[in-house]
Amino acid sequence: MRLTDFKVLTFDCYGTLIDWESGIFAALQPLLARLPAPPGRDAALEAFGAHESRQQAATPGMVYSELLAVVHGRLATLWGAAPDPAADAAFGASVPDWPAFPDSAEALAYLKQHFRLVILSNVDRTGFAASNRRLGVEFDLICTAQDVGSYKPDPANFDYLLDKLAGLGFGRADILHTAQSLFHDHVPATEAGLACAWIDRRQGLAGWGATPPPPKEARIVFHFPGMAALVEAHRAELRAEG
Repeated sequence: MRLTDFKVLTFDCYGTLIDWESGIFAALQPLLARLPAPPGRDAALEAFGAHESRQQAATPGMVYSELLAVVHGRLATLWGAAPDPAADAAFGASVPDWPAFPDSAEALAYLKQHFRLVILSNVDRTGFAASNRRLGVEFDLICTAQDVGSYKPDPANFDYLLDKLAGLGFGRADILHTAQSLFHDHVPATEAGLACAWIDRRQGLAGWGATPPPPKEARIVFHFPGMAALVEAHRAELRAEG
């Protein structure tokens, strides 16, 4: 199987194109500064990932900025900090501050010349609009959790994506799902019958960071450490094809 076999790249955004772990940890600094013995980065991200996924399952219709505020309050309780609704709300509004990975914008500009580009993201429309400005590309279709009414790994998100793409004339065989999270993306994408490209941003790091561990194996067709490597692989295929 080759990258050039596909017509559509469907992307997770946060963790794949946007460096959400750096963004989350930066946004947690005011809370961590209030603690006498704050957790380290890995422990803080792991706690965030556990509480975020539980909250997404419990309140699938909650807008992501509001959900983040709830998670921040839960983390404050977990770590023994006094309640601070204003700090919770500030964390919930932090998505626009999360940085893009250095290779994302250039890679997307290249890929736009060869594929339809689609977003399937666990975020609200306002948060993604701010992130999209960092990525500098016009996506052909944007599907957020706010649009779907649930959060990945709920299969409803992939059903929604496939239905929208079918309306544009694309079937499963045309689509390569491109993402970092095995838990949120590659396991449900595999179950939806999609081929997967793993953008392994945590390659070489222990643990799962801000995502829970995957409950089962996914069907990974391509494995890259970042978006630049995916672009180079595509260019190599084009050179080989002459």
